[in-house]
Amino acid sequence: MSEQLDLNLLRVFDALLQDGSVTAASERLHLSIPATSRALGRLRRAMGDPILVRAGRGMAPTPFALRTAPRVRSLLDEASALISADREVTAAELKRTFTIRINDGVAATLATAAVEATAALAPGVTLRFVAEGSESIEALRDGSIDLDIGVGDVAAPDIRTAALYRERLVGIVRADSPLGRHRRPTLAQLCQHPHVSASRRGRLRGPLDDALDAADLQRHVAAVVPTFAVAVLLVAASHYVGLVPQRLAEQHGRRLGIRWFPIPADLPELEVRLLWHARLDVDPAQRWLRDTMRGALC
Repeated sequence: MSEQLDLNLLRVFDALLQDGSVTAASERLHLSIPATSRALGRLRRAMGDPILVRAGRGMAPTPFALRTAPRVRSLLDEASALISADREVTAAELKRTFTIRINDGVAATLATAAVEATAALAPGVTLRFVAEGSESIEALRDGSIDLDIGVGDVAAPDIRTAALYRERLVGIVRADSPLGRHRRPTLAQLCQHPHVSASRRGRLRGPLDDALDAADLQRHVAAVVPTFAVAVLLVAASHYVGLVPQRLAEQHGRRLGIRWFPIPADLPELEVRLLWHARLDVDPAQRWLRDTMRGALC
């Protein structure tokens, strides 16, 4: 390769992959369009790849660029942490996009508060929430995501984790459902109505079914949906019974015409946790992000 990659070129690469446009990348980097275009030319020579190619009226990243982007983001994060490890962050001056992978049941209650808190303190910050797919920790390692918020823990030496809160599942029905007249329905009463189950993997059974088996009862699952949010909307438009996180039911149930009630069974509690990579421990901006997520729950 006749060209050598330096940190500034990697920043250009990162901006181009985020924005998919020389013009937008130049604005993000506060460079002129010709300077950004020249940097793209240097990147192409150094990497031996077009990086971005014409696709209709826009530009699309090449497969090589898509594979390389997470590693470049990780390198930039490490460089930022090295330079700013001993500095305090001023939230109002931050110009960053943070990518947060989040469970939908958590997002429905945390995202609004987090966005509002961020907008008030750091107007230059964008929170980019992405849905869970696979819960692979490789996305934390390669920098594809900055933070993971969800249920469970990870036993890996390079992954840090901290508890956010504990959650339990509660039953929900539409306010005018016959079951809604009972403050604490029994398991037998729950089984008299069709259920909607929330499962990303399409599973019909859950912890409630184990409790019903022990009581020699069985429910009828009439529908399985991929997220808690869809379950809430389906319950609001039907006479189904659903199980959702209590915070979700408390915050959105009334406006949707939904009642919630405790389940008379020993269902496991859910522990919602923050996960991040060890290299981001000392980065002031990343510490600020984690503190903001925690503060949004207060």
